[in-house]
This record gives sequence, C-alpha cells and structure tokens, in this order.
Amino acid sequence: MNKGKKLLIVDDDPSFNEMLCNYLLRNNYEVESAHSAQSALELLKKHAFDLVLTDFRLPKMNGLELIEVIKKDQSQTPVILITNYADIRTAVQSIKLGAFEFVNKPVNPDELLKTIEKALESKSKPKNSDTKPNKAFTQNKQYIIGNNPHSLELWKQVNIVAPTKMSVLILGESGTGKEYVAKKIHELSKRADQPFIAMDCGVLSKDLAASEFFGHEKGAFTGALTDRKGQFELANGGTLFLDEIGNLPYEVQTQLLRALQEKVIRKIGGDKEIEIDVRIIAATNEKLSGNIQQDAFRNDLYHRINEFEIYVPSLKERMDDLGEFLDFFLKEASEELGKEVNQISEDVLEIFQDYTWPGNLRELKNIIKRAVLLSDAPTIDVQHLPVGFNQKQELNSKSSEEDTKPTQNSGLDLKEIQENQEKEAIKQALIQHKYNKSKAAKALNIDRTTLYKKIKSYNIDY
Repeated sequence: MNKGKKLLIVDDDPSFNEMLCNYLLRNNYEVESAHSAQSALELLKKHAFDLVLTDFRLPKMNGLELIEVIKKDQSQTPVILITNYADIRTAVQSIKLGAFEFVNKPVNPDELLKTIEKALESKSKPKNSDTKPNKAFTQNKQYIIGNNPHSLELWKQVNIVAPTKMSVLILGESGTGKEYVAKKIHELSKRADQPFIAMDCGVLSKDLAASEFFGHEKGAFTGALTDRKGQFELANGGTLFLDEIGNLPYEVQTQLLRALQEKVIRKIGGDKEIEIDVRIIAATNEKLSGNIQQDAFRNDLYHRINEFEIYVPSLKERMDDLGEFLDFFLKEASEELGKEVNQISEDVLEIFQDYTWPGNLRELKNIIKRAVLLSDAPTIDVQHLPVGFNQKQELNSKSSEEDTKPTQNSGLDLKEIQENQEKEAIKQALIQHKYNKSKAAKALNIDRTTLYKKIKSYNIDY
C-alpha cells in the first residue's frame, strides 16, 4: 500500500531521526532524512517527496519557516510538524502556513502512521472547493458572535483550536451554549463531514455507562436483545462531545481513559477490538480541579481531555450582545411556531436588562419562545412573560385576586399540591445552583437520575 511513497524526515536529533526512519522503512515507506532545514531544502530540489515530517526546533531556520518555504514552492506536498513544545500558537501557525497536522513528542508511532496515511490520502483527493475556516465561520447564521470582548475572545479561541486535532475542555455555566461551541469546533475541523455525537454524562450510571460508550453484543446481559453500537463507534472518524463530564462515576472515568489512550474499544460481551479515531470535546459547569483534589475525578483523564481549554461566558458577562440574541431567538421562535412576532417592548427590554439570567442563553431562549407563543401581536409585552418577570405590584395584585377567588376544587387535592411543591422546589434548586444538576440533586437529597426524570416529568425548562 505504501510502496513507492517517499518521505523526508527533518530533525536535528540523530537518534530520533534514525528511530523514525527505521520505523517508517518497516512500514514500507521510502525514507530520506535531513538534520537541518537547509539540507532538507537541498534534498527537495533534487527529489520529489510525497510528504515531509519536520521538527520545530531546527538550527538557523525553524520548522515553521521551513513549512513556509515548502508550501511556496511545492504547495501540494503535505507537511507534518513534530515538536517537543506543545504550544497551541505554534500548532495554529503551522496549520495556517499549510501544515497538514501538528504532532507532539514523545511521538506515538502508530498514531503518527495514521496521520501520515491521512495526509497522503488528502493529497490524492481532488480539491473541489477552497473553503476557509474563517469564511465558514462568519457565514454560518446559526451562531451569534457578538461584539462583547468576552464573546470575541471566545470565538477567536474556537477559530484557533478548531483546525487542530487537540481535545478541548469547554468551561462555563449551564445554559451558556457549550454544545453549540463544540459543534462549531467540529464544523471548522477537518472532521466536519464526519459524525458529531453528543452524550450527556450526567445521566450515565456506572452500570449503563460502558454500554453507552462502547456498545454491547446480543445477550451480553439481561435486556441486551440485539447488538448495539456505542457512542464511540457511532462517532468514529468524527467528534464525540461529552457534556457534564465531571459527573462521570470514577469507575467509568477509568474505562474512558483506557479507550482514549489505546484508541481501541471492545463491546460488552464481545471479544473483538475495534479501532477508533475520535476527537474528544468535553464540557463541564464546575471546576474539575476541585473534583481532582477530592479524588472524584482522575487527574490523568483531566489532562487527556484538556489539551486546550475554552471558557464560555455567562449571559450576564455579555449583556452587550443581548439585543443580538433577542433578535435571533425571536426570529427562530416565530419561524418554528408560525408567528410574526418581531419586536420586544421597552418595558420587557428593561426587565431583561435588569435580570441576572441564572439559566443563561437557554433560559432566554425558552422565555422568548414562550412569549412568542402567547403573543397575538407583533410585539412581546410584559403580560407574555412568566410570573417571575412581572413587577412586584403585579404579583401582589395577582396574589390578592387569587385569595378572593372562590375555590372550584376546594384546593384539597393532596397529589396536586405535592406535585406543585415538588416542581417549585426543583426549579428553585436549579436556579440557586445555577442549573448545575449535580449540586441541585444533592441539595434536594436525590440522585441525578431521579432529578433528570422529575425534570422531564414536570417539563421544567433548564
């Protein structure tokens, strides 16, 4: 398969150069080596190479400068940068200059081999378009960039890390749009035409997690009536988004770490190892460093998933962009509900600007959707908002009216009273703990699974 493919290795470390040459020769590649950028350029003038692997730290001319020269003279030759220095700026700069990929030392030989194969495959494929990440980014209307400094920094970071293969940890409060950020990273990556699979780790129990991650064979356990693919297999070649990863049981973290390190999985009840190529993007609304100190989260897994960290600001940190979000959610809700609501009254806007938004963008989206549904006019007004957004005097007035109304059902339905109280307690716990469902469940003295079921049963927006 690799016969006839000629590679050039550029590294000033003779032992590493020799080791890598021998490994690639054993895998049927033709290989030549150089110990400096100058000698590499001399070889490139004399011979045609299918691919170049270069170290970053080279004498006189570094790897980035070498890439720039190669791409100027031989734009179709893929280049892979190898370095000891895991610097995201170097990675991004190399890709901007035209490098196919960025690989850190110590090099995993099998992983490097796959990267080389992909680079050679990409060279042989015809290029039908010249789509640039930034162009795709700005043209996609499903994402609000905003003008707030926090917002601009967020999307700058997304653009930086998206083209790389680095795993990403997204931090931010619940409802800030972490999954949207993960999708955008995927869409701007080289895996954009492959699957994007999202998993909510907050609902995974220790017993079910292995099946969800890795799948199972028919008859592997009671209830396994058919073969089932796990999320890793479904996401193979693409991106796996792990939301609320801090809630994973410790035993499951060990299984996940093993899969990420070995890049193979085995279904429950199966004896066949399945190779996987999955980029991991994880998200959490709590600081994992605290979980690590409490031995609730593995330190080695943390560093595996956190090659690059992105913070998604809360809505109250980006209130400059409120108008842009309002316009977006108004249009979205109107189209979905078949209405023509396109304005918000000054009173509502003032209420929104004074509100703290504990549920962030998710809460804003739900409020707007509800208001659009209730409105019979083009404008959303105060009466279309939930009770919590009305002025105090309106609340007091409503309470007085309710007190004087005759009770049709006598108010003695204990089941209804209990359900209403329970629903209200759950909503208050979610708000109090900024929609962190683990903390809310702990405050309510129930487990996360029970909380999720009750949220679904009561149709609570979160």
